[in-house]
Amino acid sequence: MRGSIKLGRWFGIPVQLHYSWFIIAWLLALSLRVQFAALEPGWSPATVWLLSAVTALLFFLAVVLHELAHAAVARLGGVPVKSITLFALGGIAQIERDASSPAMEFWTAIAGPAASVAIGIVCRVIAGAVGFIAPSGTASAAAAVLGWLAYINIALAVFNLIPGFPLDGGRILRSIVWAITHSVDRATEIAARAGQAVGFLFIAGGVLALLVQNDFGGLWIAFIGWFLLEAAGAHQLQSRLTALLRGVRVADVMARSCVNVEAGTTLRRFVDEFLLRSAAQCFAVSQGDLVLGLISPDEVKHVDRRAWDSTTVSQAMRPLQSLHPVGPEANAADALALMGREHISQLPVVTDGRLQGVVTQSHLLRLLQARRELGA
Repeated sequence: MRGSIKLGRWFGIPVQLHYSWFIIAWLLALSLRVQFAALEPGWSPATVWLLSAVTALLFFLAVVLHELAHAAVARLGGVPVKSITLFALGGIAQIERDASSPAMEFWTAIAGPAASVAIGIVCRVIAGAVGFIAPSGTASAAAAVLGWLAYINIALAVFNLIPGFPLDGGRILRSIVWAITHSVDRATEIAARAGQAVGFLFIAGGVLALLVQNDFGGLWIAFIGWFLLEAAGAHQLQSRLTALLRGVRVADVMARSCVNVEAGTTLRRFVDEFLLRSAAQCFAVSQGDLVLGLISPDEVKHVDRRAWDSTTVSQAMRPLQSLHPVGPEANAADALALMGREHISQLPVVTDGRLQGVVTQSHLLRLLQARRELGA
């Protein structure tokens, strides 16, 4: 979800708009333009386009409310919510960790569809009160917009209730299986496989519609299916990785001996005297006894070689706080997931403000490979 426009904090949660959202907004506006033009032929093209744009914008707000409902319930359960991102297929509330119980998972998952249904009902009731047909015999613009918002929100709720990851229905399915089997790993596996099956059905249905009915809308259905297939597979892989690392603490796998590099050291000297002559995994940039940050080959690669002689390690490093420090008792699976979310290769391990070591992505991946091969 890189490449997003920040829309500020809504109820304390950062909301972002991914560039892909403009695709669905444009397609939705095009579809609504046809519907509004057919509903009232007397409306001018400008009026039709205006109503279509307003409806698409209000639907955007409805999707944010859908995700905020998820976030609100998660927060009530003590689960942090990092952000909400709107993209081509709807929205994602980035919840930092899984629910602690099947009941919490169920209520968090169902909150979104419930909010969409509530929005749909409210829009339909108001549309009825306004009157779909105005006294003059022409369609009421306000009622038309609200009527379509009601339909779209109900459709959004129904789609999200399909029982397969990563949809809300998949999480509801997982909560039910989790409650029955008392195994979150088993429940996640079943929900992910259901999501993959749904993805295959969408792809097959979309391709069939394109080939048999010459309906290019089938391409969109197939794309949704591909997204569901990929996302379900990602959840399945994440669950298996978590199971392999269960019980492993960051303290068990971190590199404890960090090589200190003075802040004023140039990148040329750092590469020649440290990187190329040491097998160390941790390089701490320090100024006296104070650790300022960490530096790795990843940071060096982002600096032009011609500037290595004039750039210091303190200028190229990642500051300690920006690397999301964790405690030594943190779960290794959570650390790996955090590195994946933040697109970083290592995490500093800190106790009482003092650097204890680092845990690296490459080390955790080697551990995962070893445990998988040995059946641990």
